[in-house]
Amino acid sequence: MRLWSVHPKYLDPQGLVALWREALLARAVLTGQARGYSHHPQLHRFLSHATPRRAISAYLGAVHSEAVRRGYAFDRSKVGQVRPVQRISVTEGQLAYEWEHLLRKLAHRSPQHYRKWRSLRTPECHPILLRREGSVELWERVGA
Repeated sequence: MRLWSVHPKYLDPQGLVALWREALLARAVLTGQARGYSHHPQLHRFLSHATPRRAISAYLGAVHSEAVRRGYAFDRSKVGQVRPVQRISVTEGQLAYEWEHLLRKLAHRSPQHYRKWRSLRTPECHPILLRREGSVELWERVGA
């Protein structure tokens, strides 16, 4: 499971669809509709949030917005109600780690997207995240 910290606009079509599915799975776990993945490290930041269900719905809402912008037909009803939430912090180190990870994926899977983004050094983070100083997050499985 990869719940990207970088803005969904950077993902290629395969990546955006995968993010949609994985975030829906995360939502199912957080709402008690699924049992698997309940201890997955990618869920840590949502589980730590004051309102985890609202946070994952807000996360999904931004993924859905990117899909709509691209003309995709993601089912809005699966997002749930999107309400304002306190933003979740993400470290610069985490963003840098994920950015390099994404660029490697794009170079292999989607060269056109790779060429579009490879020179960008400081990507935007997902809209519900707030950048702060720091190294890679403790919950990240580096090298996995």
